[in-house]
Amino acid sequence: MGEDYQLAYAGLAVVLITLLVQMLVASYSKARQPGAVPGKIDESLSHQSFVFRAHRTFMNSLENLPLFFGTVFLALFVGMSSTWVAVTVWVFALARIAHMVLYYGLATERNPSPRSYFYLIALLANVVLLVGLVLQLANMV
Repeated sequence: MGEDYQLAYAGLAVVLITLLVQMLVASYSKARQPGAVPGKIDESLSHQSFVFRAHRTFMNSLENLPLFFGTVFLALFVGMSSTWVAVTVWVFALARIAHMVLYYGLATERNPSPRSYFYLIALLANVVLLVGLVLQLANMV
């Protein structure tokens, strides 16, 4: 125990700042639309609309962050290697930023799109940390 998790904490702060940016961009872009109704997104919108892409970027983060934060916090609580935690947190954080930038900039219905690769990199970072956590917990029993 007693590991130095400062790099992991900094990465978590970057993830939270990224989420805040996504929320603000999604809210602002939607609110600027004529006839915008709070809490409702026009169902006719698709990837050609920046409002849609900004909303989906934010929603995608909200869908992925509970598992990520749960994994990271449990890893911190059980004293996993600070290096492993920091590396996976930063890979996740940077991949989510790349995903966001690509989602904002590329209006494509293609699957996989370039943003999909960064989604998968972030998911892989989370899975690596989760597997390491499960292995550490198994060794503690």
